[in-house]
Amino acid sequence: MSSIKWKNIDSSTIAGLIITSLPPISKPKMRTSTTEIDGLDGDIVENLGYKSYTKTISIGLSYDYDIDEVINYFNGQGKLVLSNEPDKYYNAQIIDNIDFEKLLRFKTADVSFHVQPYKYLLNETKQILTVTTETSLTVENQGYEKSKPIITIYGSGTIQISINNINVFSVTIDEDDEYITVDSMQEEAYCGATLKNRNMNGDFPLLDSGESVISWTGTVTKIEVEPKSRWL
Repeated sequence: MSSIKWKNIDSSTIAGLIITSLPPISKPKMRTSTTEIDGLDGDIVENLGYKSYTKTISIGLSYDYDIDEVINYFNGQGKLVLSNEPDKYYNAQIIDNIDFEKLLRFKTADVSFHVQPYKYLLNETKQILTVTTETSLTVENQGYEKSKPIITIYGSGTIQISINNINVFSVTIDEDDEYITVDSMQEEAYCGATLKNRNMNGDFPLLDSGESVISWTGTVTKIEVEPKSRWL
């Protein structure tokens, strides 16, 4: 039987809710800009990034439903897991109205999720290394697309971080701080709730598909990496 997990709640736990069909696995469209130039055959197409899109599921009700519980379930934003892709999640939001009157009358309705273009590995392990004499850590982006990792660096002073022997960024950890997190998903550097963008110099890192070696110079006591493996 089809099911979903929405905001960490499994649809099977909602009284009387039935997931009758799931959307097909599909790839988002690329946003493009097309320019025509006089004297040039054809045109120039510039890729601008992938579009967000809609995934629609069909739902039904069994005899023991609680409509208030169903209405409460389908709202807001969060992680969406579909049973035909159980190891991945989408960042999604419900922004369209749901015809609950139709659901009550005919026991069927559609729910549209506005999803961001990439899907992520659901139970990805954070890689943690307490540094003794090590100067590098091998991490893996299990997805097929470049990922935007979250890297937390514990230590002191100025630390240079390289990926596959290419210098990417440096951070300076202040005396009052234990660590700095460099978050490529949000493109922010922070320590707890305090922004530390001024303590970072360079680019937010990306990880190619497969294994990458993260290395460093400077005083590092621990490093934590969430690869954020992703697919289209």
